[in-house]
Formats: sequence, structure tokens, C-alpha cells
Amino acid sequence: MPTLLALDAGTTSTRAVLFGAGGEVLDVAQREFPQRYPRPGWVEHDPEAIWDSQLACAREVVARAAEPPAALGITNQRETVLVWDRRTGAPVAPAIVWQDRRTAAACEAIAADAAFTRLIRERTGLLPDPYFSATKLAWLLDHVPGVRARAEAGELAAGTVDTFLLWRFTGGRVHATDASNASRTLLYDIHRGRWDEELCARFGVPPALLPEVRDSAGDYGTAEASVLGRAVAIRGVAGDQQAATFGQACLAAGMAKNTYGTGCFVVMNTGTVARDSASGLLTTVAWRLGGRTTYALEGAIFVAGAAVQWLRDELGIVRTAAETAALAASLDGNDDVYLVPAFVGLGAPYWDPRARGTIVGLTRGTTRAHLARAALEAVAYQSADVLEAMAADCGEPLRELRIDGGMVTNDWLCQFQADVLEVPVVRPAVVETTALGAAALAGLAAGVFPDPAAFARTWREERRFEPRTSRRAERARWREAVARAREWDRA
Repeated sequence: MPTLLALDAGTTSTRAVLFGAGGEVLDVAQREFPQRYPRPGWVEHDPEAIWDSQLACAREVVARAAEPPAALGITNQRETVLVWDRRTGAPVAPAIVWQDRRTAAACEAIAADAAFTRLIRERTGLLPDPYFSATKLAWLLDHVPGVRARAEAGELAAGTVDTFLLWRFTGGRVHATDASNASRTLLYDIHRGRWDEELCARFGVPPALLPEVRDSAGDYGTAEASVLGRAVAIRGVAGDQQAATFGQACLAAGMAKNTYGTGCFVVMNTGTVARDSASGLLTTVAWRLGGRTTYALEGAIFVAGAAVQWLRDELGIVRTAAETAALAASLDGNDDVYLVPAFVGLGAPYWDPRARGTIVGLTRGTTRAHLARAALEAVAYQSADVLEAMAADCGEPLRELRIDGGMVTNDWLCQFQADVLEVPVVRPAVVETTALGAAALAGLAAGVFPDPAAFARTWREERRFEPRTSRRAERARWREAVARAREWDRA
């Protein structure tokens, strides 16, 4: 039976996952790489660290495989932007990560221009926020000496992490991305399906710097044997949240998933309709297959698992993320302690880059268990805020939520999420849905799956969490805590 390889270039680690044609995980390799915080609100990655860790994972899995994979799919942290030399492939600066807030002032100036903001919304489905790629790319062009002149001279290439990896794996032969990643840049017209010349000019980004936009399942060249150890065809690319939506088999309009990782990302398939949001959500490309675009509504939560990492790495109150479940369960309630983890501002539905992390309700009796529980509760509350907005935009209540990501191994969190939402929360048999989606897209282009429905038939449920109790009172207090975190940074 054919196998499919997925490369998952995440925010804190990279992975390579080998799947069987039935969606079963055959092999996994994973490596973390360093995070850089050079100034408050700044988040950077070393592009070479991303490449080295992803290459090592890919080589490890390919070397152990009995046969070369039928195809390779790439999925990646979105919005993170890089610029590199077309001749050497060497980065000209650190990658600016999606969490980075350094362009908050620039985005606020854009937001004050109602006509420009409306243009952005109409063409891209997005909002002027530092989360997206365009202002990050413009910052690199304007603040790294010589980069703008070299970009205008055609010496440099730019792109999101998928584009950088494609360039490296193909020896510089392919400078491309897919429609889902392009749709996260503020530069791509999601209706016409191409880079928008006017937006590029307004943001000061030379179009020649940008990659070709292709279908999410298609020909992306070949990862060379000299690089990977074996030659493997690259046949799928998608941003991580779109890949997870595909991997969860949310292929029909109205189906929704939430990925609980570093951040939390809720995506609802809206079919061939690019539905506008009146609730602070994003209209985005889910994927493009055979030139036909499927759209989605998305709510992005910037800090989810990262709050648990903060408890572990900065506060030292847990040794492992898994400890938080037992600590949360050790309490009968939260004793009115709430954590709003707005470390890099708040995403949907608030879009407040000036919000900052806040803990309210502390007393002398507050323990590390309260903080652990507050961090987990915050993930569920933020997700509920987004899903409530999504239901309002769609005019239909949520019926069930499919979940994935590293945090969903935490049964306490899954049950609490079901209680807060008051709908079933469903965990799949294969929780590696981001990687699975990338592999499935590659499998479509390689002929392993004749159509998306054939892949959907491989999806299996592992556990269903039914609501047990109401959390409406706690959620009302959560909203009060959020109000106290809003607009804290006045710098």
C-alpha cells in the first residue's frame, strides 16, 4: 500500500509524519527549535533553525521507510514571513512570526483609514492586524539595510514558511505557495484568486518578490534525493489550520473544527461562498482544488498551549503540560480566578493588539492548581467566544465541534470545552490532523485518493465528550476579565 509523508512546520517544533493510505500513523519524528523574543511583543525564528529541524525530521522518517512515500505534503505555521537571497537561498533576516506585534502602530494607522480597511476586507477577507504577513514583510523591507533595494532589483524572494521549505527542498527550482497560505497575507484577492496589485502597492511590497500561487493539491516539484535521501514528489501544500480542517474531513459547508496548539484556531467550512463576517471573524480560503476555491470562516486565538508553556517555562509551576489536567481536576471550581492570556494581544473576535495578559481574582489561598486550571479554562472560553460569533455570522447554531492538536489529549479540557459550548466535542482517532490533511492533499494529487470523499471515508471518531453541566455563570465572569485586559498597552 502507498504511504504519504507530511512535513508539519509548526511554531515551536517541526515534524515529519508518515501515513498509510487509511490515515494510520506509521512513523513520526519531531524536533523543537528556539523561540526568540528580542523586544516586548516581538517574536522571531531563525530560518536556518526551521530548515535544519524540518530536514532532520524528514530525513529520519524517509530513511526508516521501507519504500519511498508516494508523495509529500507540506503544512506550516501561517503568516510567518521570510526573505531570502534568490542565488544562495540564504535568509537576509530572522523570520517574523505570526505572533509578532511590532507592526501594531502601522496597523492602527491603516485601521483609521476606513476606505483602505474596507478595501482590505472586501478583497482579502481579513483585517489590518499585525498577525498577517504584509506589514511584517514591509517592515523587513524598510528596516533591514539594503533589503528594499535588493528586492526591487529582483535579487530576493519572499514567502511564508511553506515557500521557504519548497525552495530549499527543490534546490531553488520552485518559488510557490498555495491559495490557503496566500490568503493570509493581506495581499491576495480571495475572489479573483491572485495577488492584488493595488494592495501590494499600498503595503509597499514588490509583486516580483512574491511566490506563484497554486492549488493546494498539485505539482510542487520534487524534494531532491541529494537533500532528502530519496527523491519524493511534493504534491500538497496548505496552511496548518486549513490542513487540519481537511484532515478532520470537514468537507461540507457548516462543519467546524478547532485546533488546540500554540494558538487555537476555529475554522468552519462555508463551501463555495466567501461569507462576510459581522462578528470580527476572518473570511479565508480553506483550499483550492482543480482551480475551484472552498472558503471558510476562521477565528484565530493567539495563545492557547502557549499559556501552558508559560506556566512551565517562565513560572516553573508545572514540569510537563500533562500535569495541568490533574491540577485542574483537583479543584471543585475555579474560585473566581481567571487568566486572560493576551501576551501578544487578543485575536478574534476582539482584535485588540494592545490587550495584555491579566490574572484576576487572586487571593492568599490561590495555588498553582488555580493558575493551571485558569490557563485551561481560558482556552475553552476563548474558543467559545469565537464559535458564538461564528454561529451569529452563519445564522445557525453549532451542532458539534471536531477537535485536534496537542492539547486534546487533555480529557479535562475536552470535557470543559463541551460544557462551555453545550454541544458535543469530538476527538478523532488520528489526532495528527494537520499533518494528515497535508498528506491527504498530496494523496489527491498523486492519485492515492480519487477524490476528497474517498479520503473522508477514512476518518474515524475516537471519543465524544457530551455536555454535563452549565458553565454560563463562569463564562460571564470570563467576559469581565477580558474587559480588564483590553487596551492595556498604551505605548
